[in-house]
Parts: sequence; C-alpha cells; structure tokens
Amino acid sequence: MRLVVIGATGMVGTRVTAEALRRGHEVTGVARRPPAPACDHPGAAWVPADVSEVAGLAPVLHGADAAVLTVRPAPGAEATLGPLTAGVLAAAARAGTRLVVVGGAGPLRSPDRPGLLVLDDPTWVAPEWRALAAASTDQLRTCRRHDDVDWTYLSPPALLAPGARTGHYRRGTATLLVDGGGRSHISAEDLAVAVVDELERPTGVRHLTVGY
Repeated sequence: MRLVVIGATGMVGTRVTAEALRRGHEVTGVARRPPAPACDHPGAAWVPADVSEVAGLAPVLHGADAAVLTVRPAPGAEATLGPLTAGVLAAAARAGTRLVVVGGAGPLRSPDRPGLLVLDDPTWVAPEWRALAAASTDQLRTCRRHDDVDWTYLSPPALLAPGARTGHYRRGTATLLVDGGGRSHISAEDLAVAVVDELERPTGVRHLTVGY
C-alpha cells in the first residue's frame, strides 16, 4: 500500500511511519522540515511541504492509496487546526485519496456523563488542555463538512504518550474508552498499530477511538 503520512516527524507521525514500514508499506513522509537522510526511518521517502497549501499537497497525495494526518498545533496556535485540516481535506478530494485523521479526545462522549463531551468534562480535560481539546472538536466538525472525501477521524484516549508497542488495544466509537482501573490511555506506539490496522482493514466508521 502506498501511504502518505502528513506530520511525519511528530510523536504520532514518526510511529505511524515506523509501523507502516514494519508491515512492508511504501511510505512518503510530509513535514515542513524533513529529517536528515540518516533518520530513524531510512525506508521512507520525504517531501518538504506546508500542509496548509492545497496546491502543493495535492500532487503528493495523487496516486497514494491513503494518507494519515497527524498534525498537532503548538500551544497558542490551536485555532489553526481547523483551517489546516480543511486544506488537507481539499487536497485529498482533488487527489481522490482516502484520509485518516488522528485527532484528539475532545469530541468523544464522556464515559460517565454521556450527554457531555470530553471537551467539557474536567475529569478528563484539565483547564490547560481545553484549548487543544476544543481545537480537536472543531477539527471533527471540519471533517464532517467534507462529504467529498473518504475520511475517518480517530480519537485517541485521554492520555497519549510514548511507550511500549504491545500490539493490543480496544476499539470503540464515539465514547471515551476507560480501562478497569479507571484510566483512559494508550501508548503512541499502539495508537500507530491501530492507525495502520484501520488503513489495512477499514471499519467504515467515520469517528472511532481506541484505548487499553
């Protein structure tokens, strides 16, 4: 499978790239500043591109079987995520490329209060993370305005951090997943496993989540 990973030098992007290469897929990584040739993933091709520029991104997506968007805005720049995602969706529409968006937990339903989004539940979103959670909620709304693209929005659980690749996870839809100990978490490595699983075996679900 020919895959394009947008934001391939970030925490999630590097791991999705590694997981896809591990399974024998052909990967093109897109980043504003691609890594040096002696990077951790020498099997990937690299393209420098501004992901908000539709005209420059569409040719990169052309001919790919699917693309993954893994961009996370810097603190203070959360408002850029929606427009950036709209640009990637427009480029995917032009190229006719399927898109998996790795977003945030904000638009999921709270497991304890189903009428409340995780965004609005301080149990899961501390005040300092609310702007990012709101940006991810807007990002999903942006995706829903693009019926011309075959997209899937994958929300991680409340806690996402580097860790071990176990190859195991649970899949859900629009409600935050919590384990038996009351934690909502997954390693970035196992999130990457879930992303590539979705690419290889599409569920057909627009909004899904994973977790332990």
